[in-house]
Amino acid sequence: MPQVTGKFNVRITRLEPAEPHEEAALGRMGLDKHFEGPLTATSQGQMLSAATSTVGSAGYVAMEKVTGTLEGLSGSFILLHTGVMNRGTPSLTVTVVPDSGSGELTGLIGRMGIRIENGQHFYDFSYTLADQDQ
Repeated sequence: MPQVTGKFNVRITRLEPAEPHEEAALGRMGLDKHFEGPLTATSQGQMLSAATSTVGSAGYVAMEKVTGTLEGLSGSFILLHTGVMNRGTPSLTVTVVPDSGSGELTGLIGRMGIRIENGQHFYDFSYTLADQDQ
């Protein structure tokens, strides 16, 4: 699978939680991202989070629609995030939702890694198009 790397900026907006809960601090946020590099795009999405009473344990899920160009190919696709923090040990999976690619990105399959270095966000995106052979 080819891999591309670039920067992105994210603006997170707190939204009203769906339902308050006593055992976990539930949250809901809006996401607005701008990607630079081989993926030149914007995205909008929503994130649901929960923090437990144990310090360092939490989880989140998010869906975001990405629209723009990937190495010159125009279209959109949806990313699914699943993140868990187990007593300070993080685990994050970000995958392209199957069959969510449109335009020239129809058939897109992929995974995205997210890194934060010196306050800057970076993506590492491994992908292929279903109609392309590896």
